[in-house]
Amino acid sequence: MHKIIDDNTKNLVKKALLERGSLHGICRIFDVSMPWLLELIDDLIEKIPQDLNAEVVQENDEIEVVVLQADELWSYVGAKTNPQWLWLIMHSRTRQVVTMEVGPRNRATAERLFYKLPEPLKKALCYTDYFLVYFDVIPDQQHRPVGKESGKTSYIERLNCTLRQRCSRLVRKTLSFSKKLVNHIGMIAYFIADYNMSLRALLV
Repeated sequence: MHKIIDDNTKNLVKKALLERGSLHGICRIFDVSMPWLLELIDDLIEKIPQDLNAEVVQENDEIEVVVLQADELWSYVGAKTNPQWLWLIMHSRTRQVVTMEVGPRNRATAERLFYKLPEPLKKALCYTDYFLVYFDVIPDQQHRPVGKESGKTSYIERLNCTLRQRCSRLVRKTLSFSKKLVNHIGMIAYFIADYNMSLRALLV
């Protein structure tokens, strides 16, 4: 017979999944079973909006030069011999993550990342580091490669630190790594969707 989980406990578990902790730890804290937790995770992943809750609108009616920041973050699934890089693009003014992609650190992954950009942002200026793949994927007139000392990619680099602090799956030395790629991608997307929603609340 399955244990009945009340809505309050379920909401607390959803919040706990946004913090740096293991799935086994969440099961112990909230006295839920691993099958129940995995089923909840599957349901959460299925309901993540494609836009990651990002809502970028033009400020007032003035002409705005839209600026993006792009970077990639090392991670892995199952074992460190299976690296899965997390690629992100952030809207500089609102600091919302407008798209993400997970995969190898190569041109194909970068192309998928920029293809997923919302149409109004496809012609924005984009600051990146000097990783050669960006030169192949971003049109020259839109690409602004810079060093860290410029500060032009500081927001997304700061987000990378936040992700490593908050998401145990992204910590370099961890026992809480993802065993399935779909859950790895889904739970990172779940965190980012909540992160974007929090930023939108501050902008209101």
